[in-house]
Amino acid sequence: MREPRRKKSLERNRLSKVPTGIGGLDEITEGGLPRGRPTLIAGASGTGKTLLAMQFLVNRASKYGEPGVFVTFEESAPEMIANFASFGWDLDKLIEQRKLAIECVSVSDVPITETGAYSLDGLLIRLDNAISSIEARNIVLDPMQMLYTQLSDVPLLRGELQRLLQWLKSKEVTAIVTSERQEGVSSQSLESYASDCVILLGNRISDTVATRHLRIAKYRGSRHATDEFPFYIGERGLSVLPITSVLPNYGASSERITTGIERLDTLLDGGGYYRHSSILVSGDAGTGKTSLATHFARSTCERGERCLYLAFEEAKDQVIRNMRSIGTDLERHVKSGLLDFRTMRPTMYGLETHLVVMEKLVDEFKPAVIIVDPVSNLSDIGTIRATKSMLARFVDFLKARQVTALFTWLRQSGGETEVGVSSVMDVWISLRMVESDGEQNRLLHIIKARGMAHSRQVREFVLSAKGVQLLDVYVGPSGVLTGSARVAQENRERAEKLERQRRFERQQSELKRKKLELEAQMAALKAEIKEVQDELELSVSEEKTDRRATSEAARQMTRIRQADKRTKESD
Repeated sequence: MREPRRKKSLERNRLSKVPTGIGGLDEITEGGLPRGRPTLIAGASGTGKTLLAMQFLVNRASKYGEPGVFVTFEESAPEMIANFASFGWDLDKLIEQRKLAIECVSVSDVPITETGAYSLDGLLIRLDNAISSIEARNIVLDPMQMLYTQLSDVPLLRGELQRLLQWLKSKEVTAIVTSERQEGVSSQSLESYASDCVILLGNRISDTVATRHLRIAKYRGSRHATDEFPFYIGERGLSVLPITSVLPNYGASSERITTGIERLDTLLDGGGYYRHSSILVSGDAGTGKTSLATHFARSTCERGERCLYLAFEEAKDQVIRNMRSIGTDLERHVKSGLLDFRTMRPTMYGLETHLVVMEKLVDEFKPAVIIVDPVSNLSDIGTIRATKSMLARFVDFLKARQVTALFTWLRQSGGETEVGVSSVMDVWISLRMVESDGEQNRLLHIIKARGMAHSRQVREFVLSAKGVQLLDVYVGPSGVLTGSARVAQENRERAEKLERQRRFERQQSELKRKKLELEAQMAALKAEIKEVQDELELSVSEEKTDRRATSEAARQMTRIRQADKRTKESD
């Protein structure tokens, strides 16, 4: 009986949490912020502290019906309403519905002379009125350091801030306080001391590329992720990428989908790619990686499924124009809404922010197929190891969302850099150029295709007005022949075949003539044989007739002689 009671006691004492509604944040905090307790959000200017705090209030008000108060020490209410409208949040409407109140507390920037005891009693009265006015369940104080930046009595400040946070606890409101991370009297020595949860925001710059990151530095009474997580500020607010929570926890489909190229389907065990698989198409510049990718995109749309095309090099209109030259019409699928082009420059974000952005696009568009062309451009803002790590998480994310992915990789001159990322791919198709007789030709080779018996033969990869064509290469004593050398060899083989055909036909004609001569001779011999046979039969017949006549004459003679004999005897 003790064990069930203990479990019930643990469940009863487990810390209650408030979901923030912010993508990824609830996951790494294992449920959200501590209910009825203060949370500190600290970071440098521009890291997104105010945004995160307001997004929490908006989500709790709009999704859960919980009113909230936003206390600002810097901005006015009209300024905040205008600023947050860019994220699609109608704060005026929430205020009218009594789900949100904005309390502006003006703090003078005139130098203050410290005399007497420092007290926050006046602020507590204003907070109490604001909370009571809408029966708020959540509150934000932004930014907290405005209350004490000009004061030097740290022990007194700490005591007053602790009293403020304890007062908020007594009101049973979930509180967020924001603060600048700075030297001296900072968030690390004051607010964090009394806060139950501390979230640190940062903005790291590497090779001129900025990446925002978030870390849970403290969470009393709860487990939490301790790593740094990149986050992204987009048109709908802030979203966090929980790297460590992405696990390869997904099923494997046995359904096959076409590559858009009939003969390539044949090389892939006759069925094409597995649905929800990841495909890598690597090759040098000009080998046809985009052409192969757009054929896959077109076939996806022709099935009535959505395709998201992320282009890191070319603009949408340029890709559409170029693909017309090989008979691939993408514009009609764009107009139908089945094909969505998104163009991004690798240098716009860091690797992790790119990952957040791409996952956000997938969740919004919900494609059946995604194409990233070329994903190798991301290696310009990170090492191959970092790019592989990011791709591994993205592939796991796509498989969990049941999205088939095709990535193109631009092979650097003289290098095999795609080997570093090929291990996370299910299918690897290599394209390369070969030079012979003063010309270059494309070759296609399937290096691996997990779960299927694929062809290991090399095929010539030809781009024509009818699209991509895969041709057999000539393999002989002189090696692999492609292009004009292959055509010349085919012409020679065709001429030799024609000559063999002609010799065969002449031989057949001669044999037929001899056969006819022999048949004629045989017919003559048969006629002669028949004539001899007829003569022989006639001779035999005459002989028999003669024998019968002689025999008859003899019998008659005998009868005559016997008659004469009887006459003499009677005499």
